[in-house]
Amino acid sequence: MPHIHVSDAVQTVLTTFETSPGNCQDLLDELREAYAGFISEQPGFVAAGLHVNDAQTRIANYSQWRRREDFLAMLRSDEMRAVNKRLNALCRSFEPVLYDVAAVF
Repeated sequence: MPHIHVSDAVQTVLTTFETSPGNCQDLLDELREAYAGFISEQPGFVAAGLHVNDAQTRIANYSQWRRREDFLAMLRSDEMRAVNKRLNALCRSFEPVLYDVAAVF
């Protein structure tokens, strides 16, 4: 489970997916499968959460990694490249962005 706090101990990645109500559940299923079968087993993975808006047009993915390099290595793997092709077919766009937690309230 993600724990949000100001720390240099984890790298935070926020990824937003633009999709349609007709593809939202399929995209969510694909993301769940990717986490259960591959992503969560990668070196440096800490935790993740998936969030869906009411209109089912956006999915936000919050993930934590031990190091930036761990996340980048996962992204460059052949397995993740194949996953990204499947994700791309289910959404208009998606973009992972690395962040540092600046404050928690």
